[in-house]
Amino acid sequence: MTLPSRVDYTREAAVLLTKLSAINGPLMFHQSGGCCDGSSPMCYLKGEFRVGASDVLIGELVIAEMSEPVQVWMSATQFEYWKHTHLTIDVVDGRGGGFSLESPEGKRFLIRSRLFTDEEWELLENSPVKTGA
Repeated sequence: MTLPSRVDYTREAAVLLTKLSAINGPLMFHQSGGCCDGSSPMCYLKGEFRVGASDVLIGELVIAEMSEPVQVWMSATQFEYWKHTHLTIDVVDGRGGGFSLESPEGKRFLIRSRLFTDEEWELLENSPVKTGA
């Protein structure tokens, strides 16, 4: 049985991630849910952001043009709010978070969401998630 994905990306996000990866190397996301910068997914060099023991790995973005998948992490408290929701990482014009790698590109990543269907949630509800522990 294959579980539904918790996170995906748009083509526009894939293009920007591919560019950022070519410039910087392997990437990761963290979504903290805090105010200001923390309310958007923050893109870092892989391993640059220290994942905490309670952070949840919600998925890995596999992009054909990139050598490594992009892990997407979320704080445990934020995951509690979003666990019923499929997230899509997208990109728009504008200034992103000051520490997020897309900022100099005049772009910013954002989350688009939809609730899981009843069928998807039935499969995911009792499935364990990987944490930073």
